[in-house]
Amino acid sequence: MGYENSHYALLGGEKGVRQLVDRFYDLMDEKDEVRVLRQLHAKSLRVSRDKLFLFLSGWLGGPPLYIEKYGHPRLRQRHLPFSIGEDESNQWMLCMSQALDEQVEDVAFKQLLHDAFQKVAIHMINK
Repeated sequence: MGYENSHYALLGGEKGVRQLVDRFYDLMDEKDEVRVLRQLHAKSLRVSRDKLFLFLSGWLGGPPLYIEKYGHPRLRQRHLPFSIGEDESNQWMLCMSQALDEQVEDVAFKQLLHDAFQKVAIHMINK
């Protein structure tokens, strides 16, 4: 299908998206300063990794894997059971920003992704 000019393709396609997701969750496990965010997740991050990979694939303009498997993401609605404040949002962005910094060399593309992720992180705040 025509994903060749998408953010998905620019990030490296399936392999690149998986790499970003894995690094993001590795950082969540490693960084003491995001422990509040980490505690909102299950002990194993396997399901979270899979769901974020599926979601980001479509969100970045690649195959709509999450929608195919689970239907519309309803991102905010699905996160309402979790108490997400500014601290949790910032902790999420701390991990995502580092993962982007480590993976994306193009400064303009990295900033574009960072800004898009920041909007999503702020949108998830529910307390």
